[in-house]
Amino acid sequence: MIRALLTLAIASTLPLTAHADTGCRGDGLQSNPATLLVRTDNDVYGRANQDQGYTAGAVITWVSPDLDSPTDDSCLPAALRWLDRGFGWLQPDGIEQRNLVLGYTHALYTPTDGTRADLIVDDRPYAGVLMLGAGWNGRRGDRLSSTHLRLGMTGPSAQGEAAQDGVHRLFGRKRFRGWDNQLRDEVLVQVQHERLRRWHRRDYGDAMAWDLIGHAGGAVGNLATFANTGVELRWGKHLPDDFGTDPLRPAGDNSAPGPAADLGDAWGWHFFVGLDARWVFHDITLDGNSWKDSHSVDKREAIADLSLGVAITRGPWKIAGSHVRRSREFVGQQARPVFGTITISRSF
Repeated sequence: MIRALLTLAIASTLPLTAHADTGCRGDGLQSNPATLLVRTDNDVYGRANQDQGYTAGAVITWVSPDLDSPTDDSCLPAALRWLDRGFGWLQPDGIEQRNLVLGYTHALYTPTDGTRADLIVDDRPYAGVLMLGAGWNGRRGDRLSSTHLRLGMTGPSAQGEAAQDGVHRLFGRKRFRGWDNQLRDEVLVQVQHERLRRWHRRDYGDAMAWDLIGHAGGAVGNLATFANTGVELRWGKHLPDDFGTDPLRPAGDNSAPGPAADLGDAWGWHFFVGLDARWVFHDITLDGNSWKDSHSVDKREAIADLSLGVAITRGPWKIAGSHVRRSREFVGQQARPVFGTITISRSF
């Protein structure tokens, strides 16, 4: 199943390459760049001596250059055009910039006590989640609409145990012994949608500015079903022309790239603080498998993330680090989760 998903993801990008030399690169593709983003999350980065909950993650995202047509762009593979028409009603009218988004996510969840091999009834299940996604961004000025379809796996086929063993060897940590109690194999499907707006950008001379970015949206699927809303504040020098630096949202990793003319060689930096609140109706990593018997806990419906971070930019490059504090996710959770993220992205 995982090999099939990876093959599908690679194959879906081939038509884009094939059309590159046959008139597919219109004016929009030349004026707006693509962006490649790589992100790692780990509780080691949080510097709170934790190794539990959402303990590690890896994200790779590619955002295309600006595409010409909302539903019939010849650069897109036929399957993606078909999906696009199905979800086109979620996109706002009058789109000025349109981007295809392809993504890969691998996330690991564990209980607190990794020395125990037995089932820890009062702590969250072991779970690995491996997802591939395709989606679309529609930008109009200071507004962004983002819609994504994600497919993947949880259970042993998601290779969570192998991934955590590799991470722990890297950081010199002990191996967790309870992976035999992880969630069982289940195919995952999720549709995500989020809308963002940027307000009140102000310049103060010497390229200093601030902006405020609000977001609202949600997701439906057997991975997780929730509604979310929040805000991000940024302040610094040479703020990028995008929709935020805080990555922990449905649209956080695929913000529409700015115009190529903005990718000068000047150094920039900014601080950011982000808040995301969500009402969770379902979370397979807490509620357990949908159709098979598995371990579960009594989740909390209201969850919030507070992120503090700094980003450095130069030309097409952006490097960002953030410290994240999350509210307790289930009844009886010993400590509030704390972790960090490191993100490197390049527009080209």
